Order: sequence, then C-alpha cells, then structure tokens
Amino acid sequence: MNIAVIINVKVVTIRNGGFKMVKEFASPAHYIQGNGVFDEPKEYLAKLGSTPVLLCDNTVWKIVGEKLNGVLEKEDFTVIRVEFVGEASEEEISRIVGIAKENRNDFIIGLGGGKTLDTAKNVAHQLSLPVAILPTVASTDAPCSALSVLYTPEGNFKKYAFYDKNPDLVLIDTNVVAHAPVRNLIAGIGDAMATNIEAQDVARGYNQSMLGNDPTLASLAIAQTCADNLFAHAHAAVAAVEGQTVTSSLETVVEANTLLSVLGFESSGLAAAHAIYDGFTALSGESETLMHGEKVAYGYLCELMLDNVPTDVLDKYIKFNRSLGLPTTLADLKLSDTSYDDLLKVGKQATIPSETIHQMPFEVSAEDVANVIVAVDKYCNS
Repeated sequence: MNIAVIINVKVVTIRNGGFKMVKEFASPAHYIQGNGVFDEPKEYLAKLGSTPVLLCDNTVWKIVGEKLNGVLEKEDFTVIRVEFVGEASEEEISRIVGIAKENRNDFIIGLGGGKTLDTAKNVAHQLSLPVAILPTVASTDAPCSALSVLYTPEGNFKKYAFYDKNPDLVLIDTNVVAHAPVRNLIAGIGDAMATNIEAQDVARGYNQSMLGNDPTLASLAIAQTCADNLFAHAHAAVAAVEGQTVTSSLETVVEANTLLSVLGFESSGLAAAHAIYDGFTALSGESETLMHGEKVAYGYLCELMLDNVPTDVLDKYIKFNRSLGLPTTLADLKLSDTSYDDLLKVGKQATIPSETIHQMPFEVSAEDVANVIVAVDKYCNS
C-alpha cells in the first residue's frame, strides 16, 4: 500500500531585475493502492460522506461495481448507482449533476476507466462535493489529476477542464487491475512513458506545467523515475496480468501508470505527444478502436523525432513499443491508407490554440505534425 499525503506547494523566487518564477506541485489528498482494498472501502470512504453517487458503466458494474455497492450498503452508506453512458461530455455531466442534486448526495464515487473518472471529477467540481476515484484498470493517469479531458457526444476532443484541487481520494485495488485485460495495462504504460519525454521538453522551453506555473524539481524527478521503472518492470508486470496475479512488478507499474505519471505530467506539463493523440480524434474509422495510451505511444515517437534525438535514443523507445505491442507505424494505428490531407487534419487539431503542443521548446505547425507522423511511420518500416 502506498499513501501520498496532499501536497499543494507554491515556491516563489524573485530574481534580479524583478523577474518572478512561480513553481507549483500538486497531488491527490490521499492515494491508496493495494491488493484487496475494495473489500474494505469504509476505512477510506467514510470521511468523505455517507450518501454517494456511484458512477460506473454496465460492464464495470457487473465485474466489480455490484459487489462494491453491496459492501457499501452493508456498511451503512446510502448509495445511488448511476450508469455512465456515452462520452465524458458536457451533456453526460449535466445529466449526472441533475441526479445528484435530486438525491442530495454528499460525495461522488467514480468507478471504472478514464472517461468515467473524468466525468466523476467534473460532476464533483460542479457540485462542490468530495470525489473518490476508484480505477479498475491502470490504463491512464487520469485518476489522480485535477483535470478532465472532455469530448463531444460523438467522441471528438473538445477541451481540458481544470479544477481547483486534485481528487480527495484515489483508491486502486491491484487485484482488480490484475484481472482486467492486459491491453489496458499496456495502454497505461504507453500513456505513462510519455510523461518524462513531455516534461523534459516543457522544462527545456522554460514553459509552464498544467498547473499554469513553472515545473518543480520534484515533478521532473518523478517523471524520470516513472520512465526508469517502466523500462525496468513493464514486461514483468504484463506477465503478472497475463497470469491474473499481483506481484511487486505489477504494484510498481500500477503506481507508475497511475500516480508517478500524473505527478510528473500535471506539475511538469504536457507537450506534443498528448496533443498528437488529441489530433487523432479528428479522424473517424477503425483507428477509433485504439486506446488513449496506444495513440499516445505513437505520439511520443513523433515528439522524439521532432526533438531530433539521436538515433539510438529513438530506437530504444521503438524497441520498447514493439516489445509490448504498442504502435510504431500507421498500420498499427489502423491508418495505413490515410491520406496526407487527413494527417493534416490531425495536425490542425493538434495545434489549436489551447493545445499542449505549444509547450514545446520550439514552434510546431500543423504541417510539422503531419510530416513527423509520416516520418515515424517510414522510419519504423525501414
């Protein structure tokens, strides 16, 4: 079990000539990870309230939600179960806000994957209620962050929504993660591996983190630690999930995917890799079946090529992706027949004014994005 106490630190440094640098670091109030922690939820949830909304989709309800709901009701919680349907959209959020108001719920539980959790955070923000985030997979770093990625009802990226605080509680049961499809863990590894690449580019350009201030030394060190542990333990963790067992390697990678990644990206910043992922949402078709982290994994290969890293560095990440089945080519993204004009659409979406690609240490245009997507594909096919 790992517990992180709330940290929201701002450091202000006044330099000669009156230049002011503000560094900021943030984290969830509590992070609790362990084998079987969903079996005793009262110990962790009672401090938040007694009448929660339990938000999850029907698949998650059947796998773990119904059992959790039963345990909560036996422990004197009055639970309103709400089915999550569709996208993490403003329309879906508005519907759930209405239900929570009607039932006078006093906190929100988000149970499931990234879009469910992002929705739960936004609902809690709008109602000024505590939120408990209970991931059932380690496929993204969404659980711990003070932001949500919002989409249109059709699934196209719309915007980032930012909150005043990180979740009050993140509770992750590694036994549940171990019994989830291994593809989820691998996608989470792809998402988390982007953390250090993007963090270093933001710092190199003297740009701002997702908190709107300068990165801290702590967040940059955490981003590096995240990458180091993924290189060291990813394959053993994947083997553990393939065997539906909890091991120390799995615990390490779940922490890297879920906690280290968010502390690294949120307090250091995002750059090209996630913007290129957002750009891919402009395309419809078979590529929409790929998971967030799978597309991000291709995005960080593009970012490394934009950075003009030495060949041996690029090859290290390509080898890592291939060893886990993460994308390295347009065919892997199910975009092998995509025209350059369509890739330019990706580039235009990735470079809209609100995108994180503008945190790169140099300017990146829509054409640059389209070109590097092609270049990575050709390099990996050579």
